[in-house]
Amino acid sequence: MADDTIRSLRRDTRNLFYHGYDNYMRHAFPEDELAPLSCKPQTRNRDNPADIGLNDVLGNYSLTLVDSLSTLAILASGDEQENREEGRDPLRDFQSGVRSVVELYGDGRQGSCGSRACGFDLDSKVQVFETNIRGVGGLLSAHLFAIGELPIRGYKPVWVELEDGTRGTEWGNGELVYSGQLLRLAHDLASRLLPAFSTATGLPYPRVNLRHGIPFYHDAETGVCRLDGTSSDPREITETCAAGAGSLVLEFTTLSRLTGDDRFEKLAKKAFWAVWSRRSPTGLVGGGIDAESGQWTLPPLAGIGAGIDSFFEYAFKSHILLSGLDDGSATFLDVWTQAHASITHHIRRPPNSEKHPFYGQSDLFSGAHRCNWIDNLSAYYPGLLTLAGLIDEAIESHLLFSALWTRYSALPERWHTFNGGFIDANFHHWAGRPEFIESTWYLYQATKDPWFLHTGEMVLRDVRRRCWVACGWADLGDVVSGELRDRMESFFLGETAKYLFLLFQPDHPLNTMDGNFVFSTEGHPLVIPKSVRKNATGARKPKKEEEKKEKEASTQPTCPIPPSPLPLTLSNTANRHDLFHAAALANLHLVPINPARSSPLLEASNSSPGISLADIRSPTNYTFYPWTLPQNLIPAKGTSSPIKGAVISTLTFPDLTNTEGEKSSSPASNLRLPPFGAIQKVLEGVLITSLSNVRLSMVQESRAHLQPDGVQIEVGKEFRVQGIANWALGRDEKVLVSGQALEGVSPADPHFTRVRDLEWVDLVVEVGGVVEGVDEVRVEQEVEVGNGTLDRMMAEVERMVGGFLGDLGVDVEVVQSQPATSAITSVAATPINAKNTQTDTTQPRPSVPRHLIPAILPTGAGVAPLPSHLELTDAMVMLPNHKTFFLDSTLCTHALPAWIAKSYSILVIRRGECSFNEKLANIPAFVPSSESLQLVIVLDNSGAGRGDLIRPLLETVQRTPTGLERKHAVAMVLVDGLAETEKVFWGLASGKGGFDEGSGKVVEAGETGSGQGFAVKRRYWFESMGVPIGNLIVL
Repeated sequence: MADDTIRSLRRDTRNLFYHGYDNYMRHAFPEDELAPLSCKPQTRNRDNPADIGLNDVLGNYSLTLVDSLSTLAILASGDEQENREEGRDPLRDFQSGVRSVVELYGDGRQGSCGSRACGFDLDSKVQVFETNIRGVGGLLSAHLFAIGELPIRGYKPVWVELEDGTRGTEWGNGELVYSGQLLRLAHDLASRLLPAFSTATGLPYPRVNLRHGIPFYHDAETGVCRLDGTSSDPREITETCAAGAGSLVLEFTTLSRLTGDDRFEKLAKKAFWAVWSRRSPTGLVGGGIDAESGQWTLPPLAGIGAGIDSFFEYAFKSHILLSGLDDGSATFLDVWTQAHASITHHIRRPPNSEKHPFYGQSDLFSGAHRCNWIDNLSAYYPGLLTLAGLIDEAIESHLLFSALWTRYSALPERWHTFNGGFIDANFHHWAGRPEFIESTWYLYQATKDPWFLHTGEMVLRDVRRRCWVACGWADLGDVVSGELRDRMESFFLGETAKYLFLLFQPDHPLNTMDGNFVFSTEGHPLVIPKSVRKNATGARKPKKEEEKKEKEASTQPTCPIPPSPLPLTLSNTANRHDLFHAAALANLHLVPINPARSSPLLEASNSSPGISLADIRSPTNYTFYPWTLPQNLIPAKGTSSPIKGAVISTLTFPDLTNTEGEKSSSPASNLRLPPFGAIQKVLEGVLITSLSNVRLSMVQESRAHLQPDGVQIEVGKEFRVQGIANWALGRDEKVLVSGQALEGVSPADPHFTRVRDLEWVDLVVEVGGVVEGVDEVRVEQEVEVGNGTLDRMMAEVERMVGGFLGDLGVDVEVVQSQPATSAITSVAATPINAKNTQTDTTQPRPSVPRHLIPAILPTGAGVAPLPSHLELTDAMVMLPNHKTFFLDSTLCTHALPAWIAKSYSILVIRRGECSFNEKLANIPAFVPSSESLQLVIVLDNSGAGRGDLIRPLLETVQRTPTGLERKHAVAMVLVDGLAETEKVFWGLASGKGGFDEGSGKVVEAGETGSGQGFAVKRRYWFESMGVPIGNLIVL
């Protein structure tokens, strides 16, 4: 973009701000906001306290002025010549604004009063979140500019000693000596929010009265109940949200560090962690949450937009702000990393299911997709991704918002993606929100791609054309019709104008500042001064610790350098292969040039912002976006990659309740409905006990395999059951099908074929023990498994099998989740015909814990089939007792004694020192019998539970110690050698021992195990037309 064009856009942005600011000061100051259509103040709705749209925000403390101070400070670093030409002096206006605040509310000292109030002693019931980000944040940011900790070009405060012993700097020919008045006022305002934190959960109440605290929460407890169920003092709403409770850390921490009052930082962090600790098992954070109970409210939706947005923002930005101050910084980064991983996995709609990826709304607990709408507030996320260094994902997300703005010349508050895309009937408005332009600024700083400058140009031209009124800037009540609303929110001047100006002022000090500063969610720059940081870090750390820190810092993710401009085209974004994908999702190619863009060409005057041809006509066409994109940025031979369509398959099962063919009299069958109770929701998914009339919706996805180095590779395709009937399932939810449900299903149906797993089995071991109480379940800490393959997934599923068996009369004792293949699940198995006559269930009763241990089968010429009599055929019976010998050896240097091979059915040995063939070759020849050796179990202690077992290779046929080919080969399996696994086999073994290195003989241990049973459980999966169904498990 040419320098003259940027200069012109910067001038228009400066005029945009001052048109709003001047009219606020003229028509509304010292009230909170300006009503631009009626040219009068917008104040709290005293007649209707329930009007939280106004009353939550407007606290009667000159909100727009407070919110605009940091924007004035940023404008003060603009081009001096341009300011003179425009007759503007932003630095003087900033200092005058600060003086006005002090005159109205005092200097923040105890007993100091202004013309309007003593501090913020105001009878205003406000929202804690909004007052913090707009009021406290605005005052803190302005204070940091005033003392020179945030840069203003040409301004350097000169500090002098004052009579009271404090230090101050003189402004405006002695009109004001600034000595920290804004900081003290911020402390006063934040202190009035503290009563809201008096909850048992640590989550603050959503609202507080700046004068009286929270009597409306306490008084509601003593309300008198009437006969009609109402109360004389109805219960105050205690529902807050993740963003409201968790987005206080930046402002409160800065305040604590500047004042030394650590109450604010402690309470804000406590609230943040109170939200995060209540995340669902999917790692998602919901919207509404009750401050008193700590329970998520209905509907349980998770997304990235309204009610949730700034929680993620403050997780990452708290890491930046606190970096170098304390070790707590890393924990905030961990939260962001985990949260973003869950968002990507559960909330992001991938390109193989949509024309273009976007972030929708999912079920908080299962991650299942629930709503496919996008809200305006979520336009902040590309900027946050950019700050985190995820540039490509950020651009991908930003494209859709750019296409939507091009379509509507604004962003509707909520837009639905399906049926060609439409605006929600109740959310047609655009409130002047800054999130989209904020992300545009972040992306331009990271890429220097002119595409984002033209996006900002589009926003500026549309706002000037559509929102200008004589007394300011009006919200759009309807982005389609252009109807205006009589409101100019404080953030329009505090954020929207600010980010536009920073976008068009490339050399602004904040654009080149290198340090731990952040913009709050209200667009207020915050930083902890170097002097405070120096005091906080204390004495210099030892050299080794510093070197360790430096090494850790060098491995941290960094923001990639901007890519080189493409020859001729210059813009990498305009040349993206998915540029048209976002346009297709927004249906931009089907929308004609919007007649609403038509406007008379007007000169700038008191009755017009000045509308030129560039404000209404695209230099290209409206299929390309932004609509301001010039011809020279459009690639001459740009090519769009094909839009991927999801491969969807539906399995509809017939009525299986009647196998004789006669008509069923069941109402469910006549209505083609599944039998009552056939589909049950369980912890990890859905349990199906009858497939009769069941409809499974499946989507084909890539099948991933996790390699030992942690890298996932694609190894083919698999189906995932994404819905049962019309109920959507989460990506990680399993569909458990009981054996009973398969009755009547044809085993030869190519659409639903059962396939045996030839690589993995489960070893089922019963070891004697005592269960303390009946049906007690103790879940140990889960280790997250990032593997989507069928063979690895079984380890995670075994926990659910225990729950299912419990429903059938088998008591669950212990459920343990371990990494991948090394999972051990214990189920206390009681015979199906056993009767528990014990009436006192608090006393311990005998039981047999059942452990399921994943094992991998070998491959190669020396493989022997598993003996059929070892296979588990009925999970409801006690397992047969096979004698087991635990040999504490690798069986590499000595031959196994013949008496062990003849007397024990199972041999447990260790891996290592020689090949698997050599181990088996040290087993002597023996006559096969029901009591002789049937199976060798090799414990792999090399990984110690890493879950990365590789299939053993028996490259040659099995031989005896004399070198002859073994006539009856011995089956072998490999298991992960966790301490828990070894303990189970040690308990199973009726014989134990090891080789004496001197004599080479086996020395038996004196103790014997309490093992009572052993079996091998086969694994199966289902395929549809040769493609595995990844999340369907047969019990």
